[in-house]
Amino acid sequence: MRAYLAEFLSDPRVVQLPRFVWLPILHGIVLRKRPAKSAAKYAAIWSAEGSPLAVHTRRQAAALQIRLADMKVEHAMRYGEPSLAAARVRLPEAKVVPLYPQYSDSTTGSIIDVMGPGQRIVMQFYDHPAYIEALAANVRRHWQERGRGAKLVMSFHGLPKRGGALYAGQCYGTSKLLADKLQLAAGEWITTFQSRFGFAEWLQPYTAPTLVSLAQQKVERVDVICPGFVSDCLETLEEIGIEARRDFVTAGGREFHLIPCLNESPEWISALARICTEG
Repeated sequence: MRAYLAEFLSDPRVVQLPRFVWLPILHGIVLRKRPAKSAAKYAAIWSAEGSPLAVHTRRQAAALQIRLADMKVEHAMRYGEPSLAAARVRLPEAKVVPLYPQYSDSTTGSIIDVMGPGQRIVMQFYDHPAYIEALAANVRRHWQERGRGAKLVMSFHGLPKRGGALYAGQCYGTSKLLADKLQLAAGEWITTFQSRFGFAEWLQPYTAPTLVSLAQQKVERVDVICPGFVSDCLETLEEIGIEARRDFVTAGGREFHLIPCLNESPEWISALARICTEG
């Protein structure tokens, strides 16, 4: 855990502070406290197969390989193993598809840093019709099985407000396209941002306070989807599925439904195949 956090939080794309300011804080304070806290959070969502993110990513790659039988499909991680840097050496001509629908410097930008400017990289797919349809199919399936709440909360990973305009615009774009696909009225959905880190102002509205406010407004049931995550992971299962659920119920809400991420849904694998082969 410490090694992963050190690699992740040392990336200047992730924490955009001068290195002489940030690195002493990282190694002197953050890496002494955060690994234990993160380990406890991961323990709450760990499966028999391991990290949910790693499990779903492996399964997606395997399903995609079946769909694209004439192409070699491999998955890699920007931080940790299997290493993206190793994949670059092994497959120098490969097309890279970052599984981040919305572009940001801290995600896709960081992948570009590793792969180099000459690599074929899909920059974003936040408005791809197949991706939007896969999201809509996931929501419809959940509603068919478990009913429908009064409000659909679309929670995206947050970023500092400064420099986050492009990313925010793409998040709102995804939300609007999904709401239109589901034929939702304006008051039936809302876009929020989660995972704030540090003391700077981040993109708003923040997810947790929004859920508390909805509960206080006597909204008894909410459905939450995280369109920016194609695989369930710590940020969806623990931050939203456990912490945000607790906040909502504590504030007076009755039913909290976390809609699963795309994971290995057939609609998503079909969409991913299109995204990989287009262009």
